[in-house]
Amino acid sequence: MEMFRWKLRKLNRKQFTELGATLVLTALHFAATAQDGIAGINEANQKVRSYFAAGTQLMYAVGALLGLIGAVKVYQKWNAGDQDTGKVAAAWFGSCVFLVVVATVIQSFFGV
Repeated sequence: MEMFRWKLRKLNRKQFTELGATLVLTALHFAATAQDGIAGINEANQKVRSYFAAGTQLMYAVGALLGLIGAVKVYQKWNAGDQDTGKVAAAWFGSCVFLVVVATVIQSFFGV
């Protein structure tokens, strides 16, 4: 393999000043852009927090709907005389409890 040899030329005073000014302006640009990014992150944080209450209520509603559907399914299996009625009841009830517990835990954990 051939080794690469960088041939750097010496900079005169004017070129060195121009390079330094370019680096300073680039650093200032990135610093100003970072401030806009922080403002954007804070705005997104506030929007997500404002939607969280509605999302929690939606999870409770989905849990209630699953409870009703599960109750009907278990009732049908029970009337049909199926042997696995207990398993089906536990699965539907567990899914309802899971949704309610997850919504409550997230709300209390993140302090929303």
